[in-house]
Amino acid sequence: MTATLAAAGWRPRKPSVIPGFGLTLGFTLAYLSLIVLIPLAGIVWRSAALGWPRFWAIATDERTLQALKVSFGTALVAALVNVFFGTIVAWVLVRYRFPGRRIIDAMVDLPFALPTAVAGIALTAIYAPNGWIGSLLTPLGVKIAFTPVGIVIALIFIGLPFVVRTVEPLIEEIDAEVEEAAATLGAKRLQTISRVLLPALAPAILTGFALAFARGVGEYGSVIFIAGNIPYVSEIAPLLIVIRLEEFDYAAATAIAAIMLALSFAMLLVINLIQAWSRRRFGHGA
Repeated sequence: MTATLAAAGWRPRKPSVIPGFGLTLGFTLAYLSLIVLIPLAGIVWRSAALGWPRFWAIATDERTLQALKVSFGTALVAALVNVFFGTIVAWVLVRYRFPGRRIIDAMVDLPFALPTAVAGIALTAIYAPNGWIGSLLTPLGVKIAFTPVGIVIALIFIGLPFVVRTVEPLIEEIDAEVEEAAATLGAKRLQTISRVLLPALAPAILTGFALAFARGVGEYGSVIFIAGNIPYVSEIAPLLIVIRLEEFDYAAATAIAAIMLALSFAMLLVINLIQAWSRRRFGHGA
């Protein structure tokens, strides 16, 4: 009987390595659909109901374009700054032992635990014209609070842990003997960093960048205090959505949300493609 079935092309199904895979996969898909896909689909459906002329009018409105520019531009700058300094912080925390290292390591996680409103108020108190740092910069003609620069600083504050905690585990996996071998073969420090360390850290750095950027685009609580919320100058897209909702203009709020969703998805898709290329190119994180 078994031989007959085998001749017909039937093979007994091998048991799954993970018990209950079908059940857990179904639960995962249902949970993601309920929490993520259905709400996002609702935004797309609601914005599609507006009709293309109405949607295009909202999307090309000068105030909408400026708010999107501020949100995505400041998030991009903050994420790039965090990539550079966050990688350095992660390297120091992993490679060196010094008094107070555990305290500094714990301080990195403060933006995770601190309410965003508290962070915004604290940064505003420091960088306002009458604040500790703002009062020193005002006589020099430098203004941070209530400008896009203040938004960048707030996003750097809340985005730093994403880079540090993403890069740290990969740095721990890189043996210090690799650096010593590169030096033995005549590589200079800059060559060791650019040709040995950075290729190995590239996937983690890109992941940290994507997380910091995504958090910065959607950040609201820590930004509205220090931004000043001046239309066409320092008004962010999430705040504009709230304003439209308070005006009972649900169509405009939905359209702006859909635009942010599309732009965020496109940028994260590009980052994921770069990550995949980096893994294939350097053979790490596969």
